Amino acid sequence: MRFGVDEAGKGPVLGSMFAAAVRADPEVLPDGVGDSKGIRPERRERLAGEIRESADAVGVAEIPVERIDADGTDMNTLTVDAQAEALSVVARDGLPGTVDAGDTDAARFGRRVADAVNADVTVTAEHGADETDPLVGAASIIAKVARDEHVAALAEEYGDVGSGYPSDPTTRAFLADYVDRHGELPACARRSWSTCDDVLAAAEQASLGDF
Repeated sequence: MRFGVDEAGKGPVLGSMFAAAVRADPEVLPDGVGDSKGIRPERRERLAGEIRESADAVGVAEIPVERIDADGTDMNTLTVDAQAEALSVVARDGLPGTVDAGDTDAARFGRRVADAVNADVTVTAEHGADETDPLVGAASIIAKVARDEHVAALAEEYGDVGSGYPSDPTTRAFLADYVDRHGELPACARRSWSTCDDVLAAAEQASLGDF
């Protein structure tokens, strides 16, 4: 029995980041488990259900916008927090496993996660572990489906918000339109992201042009 941990939603300008931990014998996982980004959404949802059925335990943690925008934090620390919170749900003393490293220094990241978990676990951290370790791949799928569901909920509340990533024209158009209509950013926006600064600056420039 081992564990795998990964996160989804580290880079978007909208919404929460999620992390997931899966405790299981890798041999019981469904076929096709791997990096969630290369799996179509419908298949991700199906695999997530199969993973939950076959795994010994699954944990999910959410880091909301308020924590992301809080003073004195950074995304590396929040990624450690997210992975540690998810892993704490499935952890037990003596359990070994792998996490997808969210820092340039993989060993340091692994130590930080292990130190933050409420059990004595053996953590190996690797870059790209979601592509090489089936349990990390399974956690990647669970986390990405949680993030997908979160974005779908945002779309129900606000309309089409796109993927939530700064590079998505639909997301940027949503932010610009919201600021134009309401004079402020939506509550789901990560206000500390430079994308939000750009949108607010463009709106201010446009208003100055009206005079």
